[in-house]
Amino acid sequence: MSDNEHEAKMARPRMASGALFFDDQGRVMMLEPTYKDYREIPGGYIEVGESPLQACIREVREELGISPEIGRLLAVDWAPSPSEGDKVLYLFDGGVLPAEIRERIHLQAAEIAGYEFHPLDAVAGITIPRLARRIAAAAAARTEGRVAYLEHGQRADSSDDLRA
Repeated sequence: MSDNEHEAKMARPRMASGALFFDDQGRVMMLEPTYKDYREIPGGYIEVGESPLQACIREVREELGISPEIGRLLAVDWAPSPSEGDKVLYLFDGGVLPAEIRERIHLQAAEIAGYEFHPLDAVAGITIPRLARRIAAAAAARTEGRVAYLEHGQRADSSDDLRA
C-alpha cells in the first residue's frame, strides 16, 4: 500500500473536550446554549495544536468566564455523527464549584443563555440521549475513580447495540 493510500484511510476525527461541574448537592451543571434546543455541558472543539485538557480549560474560560482547576480525565467517547463524521470526545472532572466561584460566572452571552445544576437522574430529560449517556458514564467513572472508554456514550464492552 502506498503512503497516499494509507493516508487516505487514516481517520481524522473532530475532537471536542468538556467538563462536568457539580454543586455541593451532587447536581451537574448544564448550560442552555443559544444555538441548540437542548442542554449541554461546558466545552467545545479542540483547536489545532491544543491538547484536550487545554481545550477544556479554554472553553470553560470562554463560556463561563472562570478558570477553576480542571481535574482528571473521566471519559473518552468515540461518537461519530452522520452529519459531522468521526468524533472523539473527552470529559474532564471540573469538581464541585463552590459558591464563591459560581458567583464569578460571567456567561458568554452570544452562545450561553443560562445554566442550572440538575440531578444526574434528570439529565436524560433535558439533553440528547448520547450526551445523557456520556454524562452518566463519566459521573460513574468519577465516583469509581476510573476512566470510562465509551462508544456512542456506552461502555464499549457492553453487549447492547452501541448505536442506539
